[in-house]
Amino acid sequence: MTKPSALPKVRNPRKPTLPDVARIEVVDLFCGAGGLSCGLKKAGVRVVAGIDVDATCKYPYEANHPGAKFLLQDVTTLTGADLKALWSPTSVRLLAGCAPCQPFSSYANTKVAAENDKWGLLYQFGRLVAETKPDLVTMENVPGLAAQAPFKAFLRILKAAGYNIQYAVLNAADYGAPQQRKRLVLLASLLGRVQMPAATHPGSARWVTVRDAVGALPAIDDGEVSTQDPLHRASALSPLNQQRVRASRPGGTWRDWPADLVAECHRKPSGQHSAGVYGRMEWDKPAPTMTTLCIGYGNGRFGHPQQHRGISLREAAIFQSFPPSYKFVKPGSPVLAKRLARLIGNAVPPKLGEAVGRALQAAVRSPAGTADA
Repeated sequence: MTKPSALPKVRNPRKPTLPDVARIEVVDLFCGAGGLSCGLKKAGVRVVAGIDVDATCKYPYEANHPGAKFLLQDVTTLTGADLKALWSPTSVRLLAGCAPCQPFSSYANTKVAAENDKWGLLYQFGRLVAETKPDLVTMENVPGLAAQAPFKAFLRILKAAGYNIQYAVLNAADYGAPQQRKRLVLLASLLGRVQMPAATHPGSARWVTVRDAVGALPAIDDGEVSTQDPLHRASALSPLNQQRVRASRPGGTWRDWPADLVAECHRKPSGQHSAGVYGRMEWDKPAPTMTTLCIGYGNGRFGHPQQHRGISLREAAIFQSFPPSYKFVKPGSPVLAKRLARLIGNAVPPKLGEAVGRALQAAVRSPAGTADA
């Protein structure tokens, strides 16, 4: 994709007139497995469609959002007319977009990130905002995006269209997710002022912990699958990693191990600062940020606090705040662990999506858009 010179301009934005009973309907771009849609639905938003290029998303999205359409489509091929056809004529139209964040992730190599043209997906989101002029817009991404030119250009298109805009870095733990996950969240409205959602679990004393979230799940060994839930399965560990996890303490690092268990790369001066891998979670704190590699014990602090294994797919989904009953795999189909871990790790935590939904509902209910969420 060639880098566009500027986002499209919006002229004479539509000033919507609210119906007597306003109903928010959302089209969810880059919907993934449906984390954001799940949260918005819990807040009373009607989910009408999710759009993604990954066919793996189709089953979980449709199974958990009956009545919503899943479109397997690249957003670069979407038009404003396509999206307008999905919303009901009298609805309050919400366009949500959580474009893939790898170019702006702190894990990305800065040189590679600077050259990566995936930022064009944010341009496409801006283009679709310009073509549809939805009443409400929300986006979620990594905090580092706020300092990037694509985000600033996205803000310009919203301001040109007359949107009231609020954005901030929010921690999902402050909204009931049993996970430390900081994300840039933007809300925009043509209906008046919109406010960022008030935290429901502000501060560490009120955070949901690992014990709260998964303490009651059946115990399993590494490489074992629970008979009660095919997603409650833990990756098999090598004999060496079996020794390492037994030598690990909750909240500790590989520095706690006997010298013969320490990886060669960590013995070098260049590896001394890489203490964020091969760690166990702590029972009475939230989980660390779930990533696409979260079921691998050696990929972060993804060791179970007590059992000698990495976390299971179901535990990862619960840490993301998906309901324990959320469906990811069609009954009878194989559980492809790496694919599902990617879907789970990339998802918007539903608890954060619910908070966004409450804030948008408050803005619609209030004549001036100033009610607290």
